[in-house]
Amino acid sequence: MKKAKKILVILLIALVLIQFYRPEKNNAEYLDVAAFEAETKPGKDVAAILKAQCYDCHSNKTEYPWYAEIAPISFWLDDHIKDGSKHFNVSKWDTYKDKKKDHKLEELIEEVEAGEMPLKSYTWIHGSITQEDKEALIVWAKKARENYHLE
Repeated sequence: MKKAKKILVILLIALVLIQFYRPEKNNAEYLDVAAFEAETKPGKDVAAILKAQCYDCHSNKTEYPWYAEIAPISFWLDDHIKDGSKHFNVSKWDTYKDKKKDHKLEELIEEVEAGEMPLKSYTWIHGSITQEDKEALIVWAKKARENYHLE
């Protein structure tokens, strides 16, 4: 029993100490998505879906919930944000070539159709995206891809 108490005390101390180290926040301005939205023309409804469901991990601007201040959750969220931005970052849209833009929109369609996006871990906390919203995203992304077909 004494050994279990020591381990518990060490874990508690570690939990307290880890609170003093925070990952860097992803806090650019929403203007960073302006080029993406101007070029892909998502419309009001789809832009709202993108802001509510996608931009937190796929742009340089994240709206952090209160629990993002608590380690180790803060590290878990930081990992999700970095991974999402690495795969698709709308804040860097104007740096992508047309072929890459087309490919990113194609991936968006595939991920949404397959139910892979948004991540289950995101929807557990933030709620699921409706089938209607998924369909709106897919229709918009297919239309936006027409700008990049070089055939």
